[in-house]
Amino acid sequence: MVKSLYPRILYLSGILLLSSACASVGGQPAPFAVIPAAPVPDIVTPPPAPSAPAPAQVAQSAGRSLGGRADVREFIREMAARHGFDPAQLQALFNRAQAQPSIIAAMNRPAEAKPWHEYRTIFINARRIQGGVEFWRTHAATLARAEQVYGVPPEIVVAIIGVETQYGGNMGRHRVLEALATLAFDYPRRADFFRKELEAYLLLTRAEGIDPLALRGSYAGAMGWGQFMPTSYLNYAVDFDGDGRRDLWQNPRDAIGSVANYFRQHGWRPGEAVVVPARIGDPAAAGLITRRLTTPPTDSIASWRARGVAPLAPVGDRQAALLLDLAGRAGPEHWLALHNFYVITRYNRSQLYAMAVYQLSQEIRERHARS
Repeated sequence: MVKSLYPRILYLSGILLLSSACASVGGQPAPFAVIPAAPVPDIVTPPPAPSAPAPAQVAQSAGRSLGGRADVREFIREMAARHGFDPAQLQALFNRAQAQPSIIAAMNRPAEAKPWHEYRTIFINARRIQGGVEFWRTHAATLARAEQVYGVPPEIVVAIIGVETQYGGNMGRHRVLEALATLAFDYPRRADFFRKELEAYLLLTRAEGIDPLALRGSYAGAMGWGQFMPTSYLNYAVDFDGDGRRDLWQNPRDAIGSVANYFRQHGWRPGEAVVVPARIGDPAAAGLITRRLTTPPTDSIASWRARGVAPLAPVGDRQAALLLDLAGRAGPEHWLALHNFYVITRYNRSQLYAMAVYQLSQEIRERHARS
């Protein structure tokens, strides 16, 4: 849930969607000078509303200009009143954009709906592990400096970029404007979230002097190597190589620094473990399993031991943890998720996502050490 750089003129062509938050981009933007932007508050995912868009309602939007819709025109008026946008220019922009029903369909069948043993194979495989080793070798100095500055180990940064875009190979095929607008106006369950992201996107493209229709990203509107949402770009993207730009499309150095900064700003604790396997000795403890990671862990490992939950790897008794239950191929897997696991879920709220990032990071680290 992460949570960017803007060229004067960007020309992006599509590739193929490859991850839960990423699609694919062929051509990539030229670098541009960044005008510092005021921080935008981090957006917390709102609770889902009970209704989803009706298929007929979404289908009616296909192939039609967004500019002809009353809700879009109201949004244009709000942007003009709140931020001084020229209504005529925004109207012309939305007249050139169309809602994309395929984006709603993608949102309704996320990879996170799969059981853990199926989800795991999407991201933890020989291709992604070897790609991570090669990415680490290529950018070893930058990853080492990111760890020194932000305290986030290289394998975690590499795994995030690997899960999100296969190391920059698949950054998105959807127009970001159309993706965000489709979800803002045709996806009631999270419309408020995506309206705020659309607002932030228009602000940042105006500040950087780019055509909002030029940028491509995921079906959720995420952008660049690390698939940052517009608000995350404004809040956490950094110019890590000091060239005066925050380039998350063409510059892996900025992407590495930005991902590491995101983790530090969300409370990553250097040197601490992420998650440990566990065994439940008391069936009553199963009632304490966490289904949604909405708050950091507070119960100590010692207290879990007292409840009959035994960690199967060394971990300090004072560390706080949450009890997780994942659907493994051979049956339930139980884990004690520590504070840093919770931090990974700030990038994407899914437990499966966080576990995939962690396990991929360990595979990459081991292969990198051997090679």
